[in-house]
Amino acid sequence: MSIEQFTYCRIPDDAEKLREDVRSFLNDSLGDYPAIRRADSWMGFDAEFSRKLGAKGWVGMSLPREYGGADASAFSRYVVIEELLAAGAPVSAHWFSDRQSGPQIMRYGTPLQKEFHLPPICRGERYFCIGMSEPGSGSDLASIKSRARSDGNRWILNGQKVWTTNAHLAHYMIALVRSSDSDNRHGGMSQFIIDLTLPGISVRPIKDLTGREHFNEVFFDDVELSGDALIGEEGQGWEQVTAELAFERSGPERFLSSIALINTLIAVVGENPDKLQAKEIGRLTARLLTLRNMSLAVTAQLQEGRDPAWAASCVKDMGSVFEQEIPEIAQLLTEIRPAADGGCDHAQVLAYLTQQAPSFSLRGGTREILRGIIARGLGLR
Repeated sequence: MSIEQFTYCRIPDDAEKLREDVRSFLNDSLGDYPAIRRADSWMGFDAEFSRKLGAKGWVGMSLPREYGGADASAFSRYVVIEELLAAGAPVSAHWFSDRQSGPQIMRYGTPLQKEFHLPPICRGERYFCIGMSEPGSGSDLASIKSRARSDGNRWILNGQKVWTTNAHLAHYMIALVRSSDSDNRHGGMSQFIIDLTLPGISVRPIKDLTGREHFNEVFFDDVELSGDALIGEEGQGWEQVTAELAFERSGPERFLSSIALINTLIAVVGENPDKLQAKEIGRLTARLLTLRNMSLAVTAQLQEGRDPAWAASCVKDMGSVFEQEIPEIAQLLTEIRPAADGGCDHAQVLAYLTQQAPSFSLRGGTREILRGIIARGLGLR
């Protein structure tokens, strides 16, 4: 592994051509969408908006045309999601289906699983959540305890997942659970596609500091799964989920979660910033562009079919640090204080993202786990 994985990467012209079309669509669709809702962006759930994107062919873009996709490059998808996030569009409904569940099913699923799930994903009509973390395990996925026991031509699932975004709104979950005994800490795990309407499943939302409910606890009590719920090979779950995490940790959502606050900060500072304001906004811009280039470098590796787990972890870790510092910097640069109710757009967005920021280093893998991956990639462990 080396820093050469982050060499400058330019978006190809054919992908870049999509940008103006996406911007035009967003101007028409979002209109005077309030700043506080734009701050929610990839956590903003709007099923109608997701269906509109599906109709444009901008959900499941990288999937084959035979399943409703566009056979688009990773760069074409990057341009679309970058514009969606920069505009603060509400993309949460289809987000996980598009980013990782669809590609995971395409790569490891059976023909039946592909035919059943991929077309509605591409239409923006089927929503997935990701079942990874568990109580006592967190981002240390090798320590999960939820177990699916083979019983003839079915599986019996027991256990619990936690911090599961959108489990209360999703149709299906792709979960990593133990399916057999193994002396290898990373062995004996498998992934299952779980219909969240099955008996024995209960979902309990977890309120965050803003009072909203994105995260959830999910409980499995003798849930009967059919044999075709298994995705990929039994016992190969660790290899499968590791590949999946490269998609989860490297996209522009890892450094654009607080972009709405940068926008309102620039608006209130105006065209004549003082020296401190100009310096700090310049630093934020430089860091943003650096993270974007790192993310594009990972996109290039994904496009080539490589496994950029180490590089993706760098993007996620550094992106989380960046996003969490933006509310602190914003409070240093103006006299405007956070205000959840009332106040100007900047005050409301500042209040919301100040409360949301602690979760940025939790979702997608905690900082400690990511830095362990980075250290191993650099040959330091």
